[in-house]
Amino acid sequence: MTRHFNDVPFVEDGDDGIDAVDVPSTPPVRTSAADEHGSPRATRPVGGSFSHQDTTGFVPVVGEPDARSSKEKYQRRTRRGAHFSETDPYDIHGFRSKGKGRRAVRTVSTVLFVVGIILLLAAGGLWLKAQWAYHQQDVEVQRKQSFVTVSDDPHTAPRVNWGKLRADNSDIVGWIQIPGTPVNFPVYQGEDNDTYLHTSSEGEYALGGEVFLDFENTAPGMADSQSIIYGHHLRNGAMFKAVADMDNQAFFNSIETVWYVTEGADYELVPLMCYYADPYDTEVRRFNFESDDEFRAYLGALLDRAVTSREDAEQIIGGCDHVFTLVTCNYLDEMDGDGRTVVICVPRSELPASE
Repeated sequence: MTRHFNDVPFVEDGDDGIDAVDVPSTPPVRTSAADEHGSPRATRPVGGSFSHQDTTGFVPVVGEPDARSSKEKYQRRTRRGAHFSETDPYDIHGFRSKGKGRRAVRTVSTVLFVVGIILLLAAGGLWLKAQWAYHQQDVEVQRKQSFVTVSDDPHTAPRVNWGKLRADNSDIVGWIQIPGTPVNFPVYQGEDNDTYLHTSSEGEYALGGEVFLDFENTAPGMADSQSIIYGHHLRNGAMFKAVADMDNQAFFNSIETVWYVTEGADYELVPLMCYYADPYDTEVRRFNFESDDEFRAYLGALLDRAVTSREDAEQIIGGCDHVFTLVTCNYLDEMDGDGRTVVICVPRSELPASE
């Protein structure tokens, strides 16, 4: 008789009960060496496919699916340790740490950054303003230079259209030109030495003002023992830079002639010496003297201070009656950046006969 036990058929045969059992045919299982040593392994049937029949103690290589949300994962990845607020105001993900001290530092840093930007913009604005002022100065000078004709011969005086210059401004007294240099300017005389310091002949602000005769000199110049004219030494090299450069002996020697022209006379001058002075040196502004000896003693004392001079300067001083003096700014360290370069010239007509 055939009975079924858990759906597995078996046949009763013989006297002792179960004689044979019909079971599903299963191929033998091959056990690996690792299995024999006790490590749980999956079994693989001989000649069959991989089986997970025994997974006791099995640790999968790939973990179980993470049921947490993306938000929870992100928060875990970006969680910051408490030590971050002690070391760096920013963590590796760019989050700022908290704390009053850090907020104060960030505020100060922001303020300093903004102030720095403002200062840079202000500096740029001042630079542009200065460049515009230089440009306007050059335009004004070129306009006035159109009123004069300069010869290629350094020993020929410039020819000036006095009518146009006087129509432009009645304070005009002369014209100065140094051949071979950019010095080629009208000369004015104001009611004081501030009148044309930073004011153009048209009465408007000008960075370099005008070249002007000292207000205490007798107009139009060359009437007193010493006539003094002033001109700015602009940092872009304009106006009286060539005068300041005459503290170099080689350059001083290269200047053979200085022209000062008025409506009534042409004065051909030669450089005698160059010396430094501070803005408060009262010895610079002396115009007349009690005697020729006092005048020549004055020039001799200045020669002792000279940084450049003619080799025969002392001999020339002994016979001259007039000097024409050019004064400009210098930026030398020994003068604390606020000095004056003074160049004294003498009329060529007063040089010794051999000249």
